[in-house]
Formats: sequence, C-alpha cells, structure tokens
Amino acid sequence: MKRVEIGDFQVGEGCPPLLIAGPCVLEDLEIALKIGRFMLEAALRHGFSYIFKASFDKANRTSVNSFRGPGLKRGLEILASVKKELGCPVISDIHEPSQAEEAAQVLDCIQIPAFLCRQTDLLVEAGRTGKAVNIKKGQFLAPWDMVHVVKKVLSTGNDRLLLTERGASFGYNNLVVDMRSIPVMRDLGFPVVFDATHSVQLPGAGEGCSSGQRQFIPPLARAAVAAGADGVFMEVYPDPENARCDGPNSLPLHQVDGLLEQLAGISRIV
Repeated sequence: MKRVEIGDFQVGEGCPPLLIAGPCVLEDLEIALKIGRFMLEAALRHGFSYIFKASFDKANRTSVNSFRGPGLKRGLEILASVKKELGCPVISDIHEPSQAEEAAQVLDCIQIPAFLCRQTDLLVEAGRTGKAVNIKKGQFLAPWDMVHVVKKVLSTGNDRLLLTERGASFGYNNLVVDMRSIPVMRDLGFPVVFDATHSVQLPGAGEGCSSGQRQFIPPLARAAVAAGADGVFMEVYPDPENARCDGPNSLPLHQVDGLLEQLAGISRIV
C-alpha cells in the first residue's frame, strides 16, 4: 500500500492512525483554535497523527438560507492562522476547479466532497496541485467503483491519495455503512479513512437541514478501525446543539478522549 506523506507524518500501512477532525464549517478563528487545540492535544496523547478539518464553504447545504461559511478568501485566512498557531496540517474541501490552486497555497490536503467525487475537472485540478487529496466516496457509488475516481487523479502524476468511506444512500433520509468497503478500497492501494460523523447523518431529515444520530458515532468508528481503516474523520463541536452546521451528527468534545482511547486500543490489536 502507498504511504501518503502529509506534513511531517505518513498515513498508511504500519503508520500511526490518522485523525481528521474539526468543526463542520468555519465560524470564526476563536472557535476554530479552541477546537483545533483540544483535538490536537487529544490526538497526540493517544498516538494519532492529526489534521485540522473545517470547510470554508458548504456549497451543498439543504436550504438556500443555511449558513455556508466565510467563503474562500476569509476561510483560507482562518485556516492559515490555525496552521501557524497549532503547527498541524489543515484540510478543507473545494467545490469548483477554479478553487484548487488558491486553496493549495494554504491546505496540506485537499478534500473532494462525496457528491462531487466523479467530477473529472475538479479531481484533475486537485491532483495538479501536488497536494495530498482526500476523496470521499459518493453515497451513490459502490466501493470498487472508486478505481475510476482514483485513475482521474493519478492521470496528473499525483499519487498522494486518501479515500474516505462515509456511508451509502439507503432509502429516504438515511445512510448505511458497509464495512466491506474499507478493505475493498484499501485494495486499490491507498489508505482509507472512515468518516464516522457523516455516516450517521440523516440527509435532509430536519426542518430545512440534515439531521443525525450521533449516538452511533462511537460503535461505527470502532467497527471501522477493526475493519482496517487507516484513519478516522470526525466533525466535533463543544456544544453540537449550537453548531451552525451538522450539529446533530457532530461529536461533543467531552466524548472525544474516551473514544480515541478505545480506537487507539483497537488499532494496536489490528
């Protein structure tokens, strides 16, 4: 399996487990630093490599009235400050090919949203930056179909890829996780991350927004690490009920330490 270098660490077979975590969307620098500092300390304490995650723009919100974030320019400024203050890599998602080059000036890893994972121009522009690229598997794709997604990025000469499982559509407003997708996608030759929080999302099930079942984050995360996932992705917030995006499927900060302790133990056994 390809080991992927991000910042000063590697992700993949034989490497420490990876934690990608942060708020769903950037709100302001203060809350970003508060969450990032907490997560970095917890990750290092339990033997994880850490990448701070937050979106500068959530272009796929359910309602036109939903909070989307500060946008590309201000969002990258906040992420650059987090990167400088905490000394850790940062990741965010891009939605348009034109965003790739500018985002790459700050991001250590560019994320491709699940809904956009087949967008050839977006994948190619992300690959051309030379940055690591984390591609979320679409809710509509079988895991073996990710081979064609991977080839689009590889066509640019960039093989610094992570693949992320985040559940599959299962009837109205629901997702289901097939843990077989983790070894299937690992067989494509790249590290696989499990998105433990979007996997418990109930898309569009709220009043003009998505709902979620955060009580299932811990068991799914444990199962994914046991199935061989190289890392875990989580959206976290001090008080999820007051988060401006994806609160129902975000993990409260006070639950993070116990879960990471469990995941670290499972990872050592695996």
